[in-house]
Amino acid sequence: MSTPSTAPSWRHCAHGADATSDPVGCRGVHVAGHTACLAHLADADRDAYLANLTPGASIDHRGTTFTDSLLTTLLDALQDPETGEARLGTAMFWQAIFEGSAGFNSVTFEGDAVFREATFEGYTTFESAIFEHTAMFDSATFEGDAVFWGAAFRGETFFQSCTFAGGFAAFGETSFGQVAIFRHAAFKSDVGFREATFKGYAQFGGATFENDVVFWGTTFEDDASFWSATFVKADQFGPAVCAGQVVLSGAVFGGPVTLSFAARRLECRRTRWSQTAEIRLRFATVDFAHAVFEYPLTIAAEPSPFVLSDGRPLAENRLPSTYDLGVRVASLRGVDAAHLVLADLDLSGCLFAGTVHLDQLRLEGACTFDTAPPAVHWRRWSPVRFTARRVLAEEHHWRASQPGAVRGWNVAVLGAGRAGPLQLAPVYRALRKAFEDGKHEPGAADFYYGEMEMRRHADDIPRSERGLLTAYWALSGYGLRASRALAWLGAAMLLTIVLLMAFGLAQEPPKQTATGTVPAGGGKVTFEIDKDDPQNPTGNRFTGERFEKALNVTINSVVFRSSDQDLTTAGTYIEMTSRLTEPVLLGLAVLAVRNRVKR
Repeated sequence: MSTPSTAPSWRHCAHGADATSDPVGCRGVHVAGHTACLAHLADADRDAYLANLTPGASIDHRGTTFTDSLLTTLLDALQDPETGEARLGTAMFWQAIFEGSAGFNSVTFEGDAVFREATFEGYTTFESAIFEHTAMFDSATFEGDAVFWGAAFRGETFFQSCTFAGGFAAFGETSFGQVAIFRHAAFKSDVGFREATFKGYAQFGGATFENDVVFWGTTFEDDASFWSATFVKADQFGPAVCAGQVVLSGAVFGGPVTLSFAARRLECRRTRWSQTAEIRLRFATVDFAHAVFEYPLTIAAEPSPFVLSDGRPLAENRLPSTYDLGVRVASLRGVDAAHLVLADLDLSGCLFAGTVHLDQLRLEGACTFDTAPPAVHWRRWSPVRFTARRVLAEEHHWRASQPGAVRGWNVAVLGAGRAGPLQLAPVYRALRKAFEDGKHEPGAADFYYGEMEMRRHADDIPRSERGLLTAYWALSGYGLRASRALAWLGAAMLLTIVLLMAFGLAQEPPKQTATGTVPAGGGKVTFEIDKDDPQNPTGNRFTGERFEKALNVTINSVVFRSSDQDLTTAGTYIEMTSRLTEPVLLGLAVLAVRNRVKR
């Protein structure tokens, strides 16, 4: 333990001061009416001071060095005869040194308890202690085990920049009534918050956990922040409940770890995972933007309440009943998804633009995406209906921001930014490949549709290509909408039938005429057979007989066969056009059906 070389701000004992080796000497504050601290006070003066203490009295022993016996004597003097436990008012132990064991079991601190920069050299216990007001342990050092089991911190609690260097630090079943600050604390030993309750904001920002961490059954009734914390060996975090959000942004996990949370939101922006990790969640929305992981990482929804090691279910009554049980992903931007597995998650609001190796993303279970607006909407005077399909949140935002956008597209996509067709086309392409690799062809078809939509609306394609894509979309939904292709096929067949009845079928079957000359002396007769040109129809053209003939021609055209009907010149061209277009439409319909049903 290093002793500060500068004199404290209070009038201090200076016992043992030496101009050469220790110019400050004892740093203990003067006991009122004396010129020495409690440790160096004459026995008679110390006895007199302790005799005048009453339960609930305020004490000031800043910088004082306590042995086991001196601390016990002090607490005995403050003992409440009715309860048998010590009661202190404001307790000032700033920079105090506890050389042996420090036992504050069941002590009640009715005023502020100040242990800033205190040093606990041995076993320290505050088991079942009660802190009625502010408890300050900032920059304190616990060189031995530290036990706060069952303690109640009813005011603000500060363990900022504390060092726990003993075998373990136990905060099991501890209650923190207001803000609890552990910012930049160094837990060099095992630390446990088993079934602890944080009723106010919990701040562990920048803390270092070098060994095992136990948040088993812990309840956070407000937000819990672990920003930039370092977990060197922790293999389990939770299961825990948080009514607010858990912030792990910037945190570093050095070993394999499993996180289990039932929370409103989980922030994991720019976290770093150096080994395999599994994150199991309930209720939460998780933001994983710019996280870095080098080994497989799984984010999964937990369908049932977490079960504690003793078989009890984790109580979730602190979570509002209005919370959605499903787990949602807010963003995967900047993530290398090559080792990422998502299971049973709601991806309807997830931002994918900027994700690396998205084609290697593994989707397990029932992962859902947003969909296009289902109902018919009106744009000015024309009805607009969007094809039912999986849609990314960024496309929702882009379409809602376009001039003349119809209702139903969600513009409130936080962080969607300026992602447009150019940025979204490769995202859809990568997700399509991910679905194809997972043998989920119908899902892949939806993302192929989205990719083609983004290509059609992109600004960097030639007008001819845009026209071709528009025709492909209009005729068959990019080869994915059989109903659209069949509708066009039906319309084309109907038009062909009408045109054939009106102009294509001859009025009457052309007559054949055979002419020849019989040689005078007999012999072989040669005939020339001629056929009249088909005559354009006149009179009533729409009869049952003509319909049957036109239908025969049209059906044969669909399967690319000739009907051998007698047609006019116009009918010949009508049949040629039909034999060219209708088989294509039939092929698009068959292709669409195959794309939707194959596995």
